[in-house]
Amino acid sequence: MDPPDEVSAQAEADADRESNEYHVRLMLRVKGGDIAAFEEIVEIHQHAVIGTVAKMLGNANDAEDIAQQVFIRVWKSAARYQVSAKFTTWMFTITRNLVFNEMRRRKRKPVVSMDEREEEYNLIAKDESTATPDQQVLENELVKAIDDAIQSLPEKQRLAVILRRYEDRSYEEIAEILSMSLSAVKSLLFRARGQLKENLQAYLTE
Repeated sequence: MDPPDEVSAQAEADADRESNEYHVRLMLRVKGGDIAAFEEIVEIHQHAVIGTVAKMLGNANDAEDIAQQVFIRVWKSAARYQVSAKFTTWMFTITRNLVFNEMRRRKRKPVVSMDEREEEYNLIAKDESTATPDQQVLENELVKAIDDAIQSLPEKQRLAVILRRYEDRSYEEIAEILSMSLSAVKSLLFRARGQLKENLQAYLTE
């Protein structure tokens, strides 16, 4: 077991690594051509980017490809990077642009059938926990219902909900990412939550 001082030092290091100041320092190093700093940025943020893209597209198979494009854009845009907002705001704005472009492309050319999406969902939802088969079926059904309800939202509402619910972004940061006013974002989320509540009515307890 590690001594208390070592545990405390590790906790401080972990907290620093999660801070905006740390991310900005890394990005300024990337701006100078530091590949190791870029690799650390990818390591820190890839889960959030892949998760956001997967929830936006409803398709985990393509999420890594789009996420890779996000980080390629981060690298190529490094020379123009300015410390004018939180690093995550800048990164998620790049993510927004690429994922919205992909969604519009898909509207013009559907990519997967409903059967393929159902098969993919079953692979994603597989859980090795100790839940009983009946419990697992109910949990998977609820997760899929929530996923489908989020998928039914317009793209801006969908991204706002995902950033707020899954990435714990502030209203202010979501407003910057979506290039909207704070009041507009709050209204957007209010409408989205109302729609989600309506779509999930059958699963809500009285």
